Amino acid sequence: MSALCAHVLVGPTASGKSAVALHLALESRPPRLILSADSMAVYRGMDIGTAKPEPAERDAVPFFGLDLADPDRPFSVGDYLAAIRAAAPAIAASDGVPIVAGGTGLYVKCLLEGLDAAPSDPVHRAAAEALLAAEGLSALQAAVQALDPVQYARLRDPENPRRVVRAYELLASGHPLPAAADRPRPRIAGLRLPPEELRARIDRRARQMFARGLVDEVRALRERHPVLSDTARHAIGYKEAARVLDGEIGEEEAIHLTAVRTAQYSRRQMTWFRHQADVAWVEIGPRDDTERLAGKVRAIWAAHGPAPLRI
Repeated sequence: MSALCAHVLVGPTASGKSAVALHLALESRPPRLILSADSMAVYRGMDIGTAKPEPAERDAVPFFGLDLADPDRPFSVGDYLAAIRAAAPAIAASDGVPIVAGGTGLYVKCLLEGLDAAPSDPVHRAAAEALLAAEGLSALQAAVQALDPVQYARLRDPENPRRVVRAYELLASGHPLPAAADRPRPRIAGLRLPPEELRARIDRRARQMFARGLVDEVRALRERHPVLSDTARHAIGYKEAARVLDGEIGEEEAIHLTAVRTAQYSRRQMTWFRHQADVAWVEIGPRDDTERLAGKVRAIWAAHGPAPLRI
């Protein structure tokens, strides 16, 4: 574990957190480093659909967490944390407190709470997932409780199917559950806005992505990487653009489907942050431009301080 600390800004897709983070980074001289917590921005060549910073922005502000892997390779949260850990000395040596900005909850969680280091057990994981699919969460909960009722009693968030699957996998393979956190979750800042406004932004963003050349970007990706990883191939916007290239749908339908999937994802993001993080939310109003939002986020960070990163 390192003693590295960061100011953290989260929020759903299209909430404007990237622009606010960039504004805050540029307030310092030299600018502060921004650490991306976006599971799709790790892939090289996937720029338009992930709304990566423009080249001029990357020249102005140091970024890390972007372009860590080719899109034909699988890339896990463990790989992400290993990359951050390897870069920790350089991040710590950067000027000012770094800014973590992103909407991938699991990436934020591993930065703030660390990552369960026990190895995966595919056999027991498959058994847990099969039980969950066949008999439901209550049956899986009962199976975990039967394996070790004491450890099951301290399982955090037993209503989370993924957490219960992991608990079964660990206990069935002879590993204890991770120790409960010995300190409260750090208070972090988040941006949110009314659902109807977020959906309007998502619709505009989907249209802008295709107008900027998302279909051409997917064509170029296919030329460089004939077989994309499952994660990259099914990324929001990229799957739809590929269907346009394959003649399955037109661009208007692709834009619509991209917006629908993005809206669904944004709801999952908000559910995750409500249950898995301690977020001080900035409610975005009609008069809030980037500068005003940056001031509100800055006030939250000043009140609660930077969050230790457990890497």
